[in-house]
Amino acid sequence: MFSTLLQIITTPLKSLLSNKMRSFLTMLGVIIGVGAVIIIMSVGAGAQSLIISQIKTLGTNLVGVLPGKSEDKGPPASIMGIVITTLTYEDALALAEKQNVPNIVAVSAHAQGVASVNWESNEYDTNISGITASYMDVEGGEVKEGRFITKEEESNLSKVAVLGSTVAKELFGATDPIGRQIKIKKHSFEVIGTMKERGTVGFQNADDQIFIPVRTMQKLISGVNYLGFIRAKVDYEENIPLVMSDMATTLRERHGITDKTGASDDFTIRSAAAQLEIITTVTNALKYFLAAMAAISLVVGGIGIMNIMLISVRERTREIGLRKAIGANNSDILSQFLIEATTITLLGGIIGIIGGTILSFLVSVIIKALGYSWDFVISPSSVILASLVSIAVGLAFGIYPARKASQLQPVEALRYE
Repeated sequence: MFSTLLQIITTPLKSLLSNKMRSFLTMLGVIIGVGAVIIIMSVGAGAQSLIISQIKTLGTNLVGVLPGKSEDKGPPASIMGIVITTLTYEDALALAEKQNVPNIVAVSAHAQGVASVNWESNEYDTNISGITASYMDVEGGEVKEGRFITKEEESNLSKVAVLGSTVAKELFGATDPIGRQIKIKKHSFEVIGTMKERGTVGFQNADDQIFIPVRTMQKLISGVNYLGFIRAKVDYEENIPLVMSDMATTLRERHGITDKTGASDDFTIRSAAAQLEIITTVTNALKYFLAAMAAISLVVGGIGIMNIMLISVRERTREIGLRKAIGANNSDILSQFLIEATTITLLGGIIGIIGGTILSFLVSVIIKALGYSWDFVISPSSVILASLVSIAVGLAFGIYPARKASQLQPVEALRYE
């Protein structure tokens, strides 16, 4: 019994080893398919961790207001690049009033753009952020030298600027920038402070920015009277639903919207927690969809295995006849070719898992080297699933050639040339 089982296992292995190149080429489709599934699942999990970590860097007790109405699960139109002018500086001031929204700690208004900045002969293209004095209370950050923008400077069109660490280095090098005059679109601004290095926060490089008063940004730099977005910090996370309701009521009153259902709103209010939930759902769906697309290559690999096995049956017809003549039955022949097919796919799956893991690790190393938070994730479930799928492909596409081999008649097989 044991010797028969051993022969059933060793015979197909000897056959595979006798045709190493053909066996490898047969496995190639499975290797690519399994490797692709592992890479996509790992990179998808890493990308998801990056997105979530970027949102969490801002804090989970934040509520954002964007111009334009959106569906509950969809993005606002402003995210798609459509300019909507429904949010104003006065809206931000109203939301900051305790009588309107009691549970808000601070409100920050944002108007953003890109411009060339000059100091003496140095020029640098960077992001210009028009913000309010409460920016750091909401967004975080710390002044390295000098000071930040004051409430008075926020509202009286003061030409003052606070530089991100990258901008300060690019424009001034080793020179102290405090008190120097820089030019933004032909307007002179006094540098009153520089920020400590912070890195990427909320998908934006916090160091590659110049902060100026929001009203100055609107009137002198952008020439507009609307905001890009408003962000508010809530005292306690459990009060977020109440804050969102109070904010909606305040904005509807200011914008003359009488519909309380939200159907006529010209703004969108989202909490960081809701954004995390939406992003997690979307990225999960995308990750599994791409993994399913990659798994299609396994079917292609399975067809290749079936073709090679059919060729193998034809080449070994005399061998099959001889084995049957000396006592092998149909089940022995069937088992031999099924084991051969599953061995090919299982080995291909193992190589694909190892290769996919190595490539996923290299991706995580490269992205971490670029300064992003990226988790290297290889879930046991994806490895087990890839292994089981490999075996299933071998069985599914090996059955037909194996059955064809087992049904050969010994006399006909021995006569085959």
